Amino acid sequence: MVGNIILWIALGAGLTAAVSYYQAATQQKSTMRLARNSFGAMVVAVVVVSALLFLYVLRHQFEYAYVWGYSSRSLPLHLLITTFWAGQEGSFLFWALCGSIIGPFVMSYSRRKQIECEVMTVYALVQSFLLVLLIVKSPFQMIWDAHPEQFAVGAVPADGRGLNPLLQSFWMVIHPPVLFLGFAAMAVPFVFAFAALWRRQYGEWIGYSVPWVIFGTIALGAGIILGGYWAYGVLGWGGWWGWDPVENSSLIPWMVGVILIHTMLVQKRTGGLVRTNFILAISTYVLVVYSTFLTRSGILGDSSVHSFVDPGTLTYTLLVVWIVTAIAFGFGMIARRWKAMQTSVQPSSFWTRESLLAISSAVMGASALVILLGTSWPILSRASLEPTFYDKTNLPIVIALGLLLGASLLVQWTSGSLRELVRSSFNSIAASAAALAVLVWLGVHDFWMAAFAFTSLFAFFVNVVRLYRLAKESVLYTGGALSHIGLALLFLGIIGSGRYGHKETATLTLLEPREVLGYTLTYTGSQATSDGKWKFPVRVEKNGSQFTLQPVMYQSDYNNSVMRNPDYASFLMKDFYIEPVSLEQIAATGGGGQARNVIRLRKGESRVVDDMQVTFLRFDMDHQAIESMTGSGGFAVGAVLEVKKGRATELVIPVTVYQERQSPQTRVARTEDGSRGFELLAMNVGASATESAIDLNVTGAQEPIVASAQKEALVIEASVKPFISLVWAAAALVTTGLLISLRSKWNNRRGRGARSSMSAAAEKENRGLPRRSNGERVEELAEGT
Repeated sequence: MVGNIILWIALGAGLTAAVSYYQAATQQKSTMRLARNSFGAMVVAVVVVSALLFLYVLRHQFEYAYVWGYSSRSLPLHLLITTFWAGQEGSFLFWALCGSIIGPFVMSYSRRKQIECEVMTVYALVQSFLLVLLIVKSPFQMIWDAHPEQFAVGAVPADGRGLNPLLQSFWMVIHPPVLFLGFAAMAVPFVFAFAALWRRQYGEWIGYSVPWVIFGTIALGAGIILGGYWAYGVLGWGGWWGWDPVENSSLIPWMVGVILIHTMLVQKRTGGLVRTNFILAISTYVLVVYSTFLTRSGILGDSSVHSFVDPGTLTYTLLVVWIVTAIAFGFGMIARRWKAMQTSVQPSSFWTRESLLAISSAVMGASALVILLGTSWPILSRASLEPTFYDKTNLPIVIALGLLLGASLLVQWTSGSLRELVRSSFNSIAASAAALAVLVWLGVHDFWMAAFAFTSLFAFFVNVVRLYRLAKESVLYTGGALSHIGLALLFLGIIGSGRYGHKETATLTLLEPREVLGYTLTYTGSQATSDGKWKFPVRVEKNGSQFTLQPVMYQSDYNNSVMRNPDYASFLMKDFYIEPVSLEQIAATGGGGQARNVIRLRKGESRVVDDMQVTFLRFDMDHQAIESMTGSGGFAVGAVLEVKKGRATELVIPVTVYQERQSPQTRVARTEDGSRGFELLAMNVGASATESAIDLNVTGAQEPIVASAQKEALVIEASVKPFISLVWAAAALVTTGLLISLRSKWNNRRGRGARSSMSAAAEKENRGLPRRSNGERVEELAEGT
């Protein structure tokens, strides 16, 4: 109740701020004080309501449906904190919190630029939209209101459902907050662009918007790569990027943000691309909102592992209204000012940096459009596109992008020629050709992959030379070169780990070595972990060296499914990666060579045996009889069977017990009347219902209960991922480069680093590069491009 009241107060304050700022911008300045105070009240209210939700989570107040639905008493503190943003309601609140933290900085910054009224009018409305969503989809709903069929009014459960096991990771502490910070930050270029259109200032806004675009791009990019590393190292999805629609929906605004940085630079240097920059600034935020719609509307429920469930008709409608409103106001204002934005700048020749940067932006924009089309396909056809669609359509695009990434830095801004470009790029082309020859010798024989590698190497060498020259003058000039080097390395890492990786599925019988992908693998037996999970150590040997990987599998009570965590070893040139698939038994004859009545059942399948119907329901990896059977807390896997005889129905659970350094033992489970016994001979704990299966020995009433030794086997998917380390190094370089550029831009905006002090640096940097004016060289150093 208190939380909802504060949310209403925050919404009222936000709307009051928006109206008051609008009045101050159009009619009377006397409302400015009310506008500032109201915005401050909204910020305070959002901070207070966020602290309140944190308090409810930490105090285990399960009378609130959100707290019950995502937390439990067993969660450690760091995971308990993450439940704040684990669900739809909490993630909306955290987004609003990030926007509220950024808000005062935007207000102060825009006040210094004398655009506060226009900027804060739009920013307050953006925040108000989030608050409306929070009131409709509130994290403070009582549990008996949310689940009246489960809980009576006033009934408080003793514990919560807990956090989804997929989210129980250290990376859950970092990845979502960074991503939502990026979402919130991308609203700032949107409001600056809208304010500039409002004030008919089509050039001035570029200078004070660039730092915010860079900041938002850094946060979004960092969130994306953290999610990729999480998927690769913990979740066991076999890779760091799978073209999942929800992953794509965050990537697209990041790509548009990167394009916007470069087109803003063009406008600042030449005065061109004025309309393009407004379109991109509006589009970036619209795409963030669209990403939110895809993730939280439930529309991708069958297409994405990230998608939330259906939030309800009203929330769905509000998300659509949010998108339509952002598009209508943003692009409507562009249309209204379209003629006024016409510039007198003469088009430059093709072989200039302005032209090549514009072409590079268009090429990257084409990639973003392709990804947007593929991501939106489930909306159009109720089916998702395979990853190969993105791979094939983007390959020629990124080949061209790599070439342009290098060539654009070897020409002048306003004049140039093909001959000059060829002369300047000769050394980089030669180095790229030599490096490509090595890659061909190593096995890169596909023409398109070789072309992709060549253009990536070309971009790499051009920017390495540029980095060296700029670093001699100041580290603050190296941001652009570092980011470009990172992007080139990312392309090379994608080629190595994606196209030339190797994968093999293998069954590892206990203590029996097997050759897989050139390595000798030996499964040494299951081991319990301190947190109640089970690890399955595999000894890996090659060329006299040895190491052990320990993938993990465990039964989740949260969704009654088997969870898997991979393990891998990193080397300079590759990773060796093991993903657990299932635990199986190889059936063996026991009980003194007795004849057996063996049946095979898949999960959910039924079979008639004599006068009974037997149905395999699920696996049970937390069977209550474990302790009594083993006396030592062993690891038991049970198969839950539903046995129907006439009108009587009962559950029977035959169990196989695993203990460290011992062969697994089966335990026969009998029906209540003792007429039938069920022995679990073999099983496949698969990832899906069609893969999960068991072999049962059905014994008669007079047969003795016997235990039969089984051969335990671990099914794995092993893979070698060449040059995957380049992906992580590339991400670090791109982020570092953007951070350096951000620092440089802030310094420039504050008047540091006078132009005169850079004249000598510009003269030195000019050596060995195409001739251009000293002023151009100084400007480039100041921009760090």
